[in-house]
Amino acid sequence: MLYVIGTPIGNLGDITFRALEALKSADVVAAEDTRHSGILLKHYAIKKPMISYHEHNEAMRTAQLIERIAAGENVALITDAGTPGISDPGSRLIRGCIKRELPFTIIPGPSSILTALVGSGFSAEKFFFGGFLPVKSGQRERELRAAAVRAETTIFFESPYRLNKTLAACIDIMPERPLCVARELTKKFEEFRCGPARELLAHYESRPAKGEIVLVISEKGRGD
Repeated sequence: MLYVIGTPIGNLGDITFRALEALKSADVVAAEDTRHSGILLKHYAIKKPMISYHEHNEAMRTAQLIERIAAGENVALITDAGTPGISDPGSRLIRGCIKRELPFTIIPGPSSILTALVGSGFSAEKFFFGGFLPVKSGQRERELRAAAVRAETTIFFESPYRLNKTLAACIDIMPERPLCVARELTKKFEEFRCGPARELLAHYESRPAKGEIVLVISEKGRGD
């Protein structure tokens, strides 16, 4: 069996009993970063062999893990935070199981996407998740312009090092649109800061953002 396990996005207490049982039953744990995930396993006194599974070795590891599952082993797949396959490796291994008709299950866990969406207070009836905003300014602005005319709430991941550039672009593209910067979710310094781009930029210019960031853009018509 392949267990695709959602893990905490910050607070180690946000793991399910089912996830812990699956980790305990695994013959091997495939992790995006074994050092990072080792902290989680150590916290819950789980001692299991670990191997790396990330974007640079995904193809090779998938073939290896598929054979181990076919041979009757239990494989647990985890990422640094959240659910494998969402902006992290995982989909290739699941497709391999489907192709070989091998058993797998998804064990849901915390989601920074949903946590940021709910915490923003914006409409959650319909939303669009765009993954990480592009590094190049031209591509980033195209994504932001598309968000500006979208009828539903839009969610992006963003780096703290590029947040101010993104907010500056939002001032030109959607100056009055309510935005929310959701930062360090579930951690000690968790923050939901909402307002138009100009206010947010002024804040983060004086207090540079740190940690992982989710940017939520309200739907078209709100604040326009």
